[in-house]
Amino acid sequence: MTEPDDAPLPPDGERSTAGVPSGDPAADLVDALDALRARLAVLRLPLETPGAGAARTDRTRAVDQLDDYLLPRLRAARAPLLVVVGGSTGAGKSTLVNSLLGEHVSAPGVLRPTTRAPVLVHHPLDARWFTTDRVLPGLARVSGGAAGGAMGGATGGAPAPDAAAPATGAKAPPTRSLRLVASDALPQGLALLDAPDIDSVETANRELAAQLLGAADLWLFVTTAARYADAVPWGLLQQAAARHAQVALVLDRVDPGAEAVAEDLRRMTHEHGLGDAPLFVIPEAAGAGEPDGLTDGLLPEEAVAEVSTWLSGLGGDPEARARVIAATRDGVVDDLVRRAVHLADAADAQEASDARLREAVERHHADAVRQVEAATSDGALMRGEVLARWQDFVGTSEFFRAVEKGVGRVRDAVVGFFRGRPDAGPQVEQALAHGLESVMLDAAEQAAERTYEAWRGDAAGAALLDGLELSRASGRLRAEVAEQVRAWQGDVLGLVREQGADRRGTARALSLGVNALGVSLMVLVFASTAGLTGAEVGIAGGTAIVAQKLLEAVFGDEAVRKLAGQAKQRLTARARSVMAGQAARYTAQLDALGTEQAGGAGLREAARRVEAAARAERAGRAEPVPGGTRPWTGTGRLLRGAGTLREPSRPVPAVLGTGAGATAAETAAPQEERPGFWSRLFGRRDERGDRA
Repeated sequence: MTEPDDAPLPPDGERSTAGVPSGDPAADLVDALDALRARLAVLRLPLETPGAGAARTDRTRAVDQLDDYLLPRLRAARAPLLVVVGGSTGAGKSTLVNSLLGEHVSAPGVLRPTTRAPVLVHHPLDARWFTTDRVLPGLARVSGGAAGGAMGGATGGAPAPDAAAPATGAKAPPTRSLRLVASDALPQGLALLDAPDIDSVETANRELAAQLLGAADLWLFVTTAARYADAVPWGLLQQAAARHAQVALVLDRVDPGAEAVAEDLRRMTHEHGLGDAPLFVIPEAAGAGEPDGLTDGLLPEEAVAEVSTWLSGLGGDPEARARVIAATRDGVVDDLVRRAVHLADAADAQEASDARLREAVERHHADAVRQVEAATSDGALMRGEVLARWQDFVGTSEFFRAVEKGVGRVRDAVVGFFRGRPDAGPQVEQALAHGLESVMLDAAEQAAERTYEAWRGDAAGAALLDGLELSRASGRLRAEVAEQVRAWQGDVLGLVREQGADRRGTARALSLGVNALGVSLMVLVFASTAGLTGAEVGIAGGTAIVAQKLLEAVFGDEAVRKLAGQAKQRLTARARSVMAGQAARYTAQLDALGTEQAGGAGLREAARRVEAAARAERAGRAEPVPGGTRPWTGTGRLLRGAGTLREPSRPVPAVLGTGAGATAAETAAPQEERPGFWSRLFGRRDERGDRA
């Protein structure tokens, strides 16, 4: 498996076994998930590619589910089954939890929309499973025996982790807390977590609720007759169905005569892929001790009897708990593989977008270099002031006559003219510098404008332009160009000196004419290409001919061609340096994001490894005990209101009364097992013990 470029290599002794199955399918699955977690941790999706926002959320959810649920669950298979009670604002989640336990452990009502610590209720003997960072490591633990009790300090039992320390798995230091409450009313092996509202007005609450639901072995979704069709909860329920999470529904506050609501909710569960989910109905408890139908803030026992019996049976049946845990865990693994593949596609899109934006930068600034090359080769510079200064320098009559009479007379003219006109050379050089600077500045400005337009027309690029002044060349460009032009002119003079040193006599004779020869070489570069010979090459009244003949008279034809080629190459290099600096203003935005190595190949490979390990782990599981679940022995604790549970030969049924009006007596009475969620999960069998 390919590791990230910046990932440390494993020790030499471990490299040969990395990714190799150990022979323990469960351990191999954990290793594969750890590798996937590492890939997700370094994944960055900063560019605004199509679907990038959803992919970022998906990545966060995947990491949270690995850290909060899947890896802890695989490493501690015997941990209590965690039932997360979730739902919309005002659905009665906290009241239901309190009523199931017969005591106030979670504050309902007006505190609901505010940011508060979710409450996890567990049996006292299960404290060590939750006081450590085994599950939900990003939440600090605080203690509190009741809803109105103190909420400070670490919980009892096993030492709680330091709330300021990052949890295992590269989590940030926890800024939110989880309140732990030990209760004898809860069966050992079962824990209830009262989550914040999924539609809370507080963004932090909504995010935390989604995170907690992702950490659940079983989601007990609470809704009301007035709000059961709301879009927000059904969005989460559909996500749960997609990853085969185990869900049960509680329809709260059903008025007499409104029993048809339960049938409509059942219809919706079928439409959304949750047809096997148990559905419990809690009637409106009007006429009880308080105006809202509650007694001391609790629902009547008969109102919660079905849910109590069902949860008590689940808590007292290790085999049933194991089946629920395995079903949810398998669904999460499959969902993570699917997510990882989608995230790999998103990473590929980021890499492609990065390459596309970089290509636009490179293309437009390469065009700018070619623009400079063209403008300095076609004679365009040899006009106006440059031409006037050059003609002042070489003269318009006697120098041409000297050129016509041959090389010997040219050498004499060189010495005479250049020694007699010491001020003319710098004027030509300065005029050339100004012209060259203008060409480079214009090319850089056009490159900036074109690159800006290309990025602005790309969603990923447009997001990066916000707040940046990139539509024009940088404010330092003029000074930088001037510096590069002076440096190039110094390069040209260096070439002339180097060539003159090879001709010692000529160098001595022209000891005062090096600058003049350098100016002539600059003119030749601008007026023709790479020292082409021939009288037909001339610009502005023979400018190129004059410069070329002058240099040939001193150095010879071959040397002049070489000098012109070298001077041209160095000018191009200087132009490229200028444009590279301008292009870096754009590419630096991409470099800072690190998107050029965001490809999804490694993530896709990690997902394939998880898929293979999960397949091997499932194939290696022990066959279930014939007859389905382990029988309930009646030795455990019942939740408040729970009726008599099933006879030992019968598993916990799928739905204990899905219509309004089911009574506690009906709940307690033996009845035929109904088809649905539990029968499919545990496997119905005929009298011979074979699967139906």
